[in-house]
Amino acid sequence: MVREPSLYSAERIRCPEDAVRVIADELASYDREVFAVLNLKTNGQPINLNICSVGTLDASVVSPREIFKSCILSNSAAFVAIHNHPSGSLSPSQEDKDVTKRLLGASELIGVKMLDHIIVAGETGALYSFKSDGLLDQLKPPRAAWER
Repeated sequence: MVREPSLYSAERIRCPEDAVRVIADELASYDREVFAVLNLKTNGQPINLNICSVGTLDASVVSPREIFKSCILSNSAAFVAIHNHPSGSLSPSQEDKDVTKRLLGASELIGVKMLDHIIVAGETGALYSFKSDGLLDQLKPPRAAWER
């Protein structure tokens, strides 16, 4: 076997800014909403970036099935969900919150850790992190009694 470098970066992802720096050029090229997953090794090094959905100017349909297909095929330990708002708005919509909650629940069940959901604003590159804002922890589903 030949060891190949990570597709995007050898830099470990430790914070939202690291994740955005790795994929910023890719997201800046889209004029409509794009939902992607950045798959990571156990040490935080990116494995790949998978575009899971390309939507319209203000919406993108996201299926947990497509997110976790990428995670499982990449043998990732964790992932960061990332999508853009071409309008430049950084505020998460109710749909963004709902998708995050569904992905958190599925990640608990499947065993691939969801580290964050990041929104990138238009071409400016400004970002909103569900984790940094505390919203990721608020949206986590309660653990079932049999999991405790």
